[in-house]
Amino acid sequence: MVASSYFLLAVFLALASSLAIASDPSPLQDFCVADKYSPVKVNGFACKDSMAVNADDFFKAAKLDEPRNTMHSKVGSNVTLINVMELPGLNTLGISIARIDYAPLGENPPHTHPRATEILTVLEGTLYVGFVTSNPNNTLFTKVLNKGDVFVFPQGLIHFQFNPVHDKPAVALAALSGQNPGVITIANAVFGSKPPISDDVLAKAFQVEKGTIDWLQAQFWENNHY
Repeated sequence: MVASSYFLLAVFLALASSLAIASDPSPLQDFCVADKYSPVKVNGFACKDSMAVNADDFFKAAKLDEPRNTMHSKVGSNVTLINVMELPGLNTLGISIARIDYAPLGENPPHTHPRATEILTVLEGTLYVGFVTSNPNNTLFTKVLNKGDVFVFPQGLIHFQFNPVHDKPAVALAALSGQNPGVITIANAVFGSKPPISDDVLAKAFQVEKGTIDWLQAQFWENNHY
């Protein structure tokens, strides 16, 4: 009886330990520059031959100091993301960066990053930002940020940024804890999916008439990531 109790305790501790350390594995080498042309399929990208790696694999002339055009965006924002697709040296390093430009009264609409936490720094202007926790509470946390302020959005939670000033643009820089953080813009995914989600399903979910859903699905849901 005592032996079986010790065995169960050992199993429990082993499971608890494995869950506690569950995360992306640590790199096993100095770098693994993405080989986007490799036929090998892995979770991420295969490594480029280290003998063929050079400094340009870790560099991109992204010009993140230059303003982006927000005039043609329906939501009044422009997101310039530098991830592993743009900078192969980011492969396996678990980080990426984005510049976000906001027109006066522009917003980066509610969205999630399924594979990354985001930390945002305001470079110019003012932003009203927030995120919503998961069910069942759906608590909204918001803050007004000014130049130099920092705010963090936990991984996977719906969040947004809005420029409340009617006559001045805003700029922010975001760091994300993933080489390819992904983005799901809520309105685009729900009302702009291809093929569309059944209006019966959405009408029931949002408790509105099907005609309202049909109208929403007929809109052009723009991607503000360039």
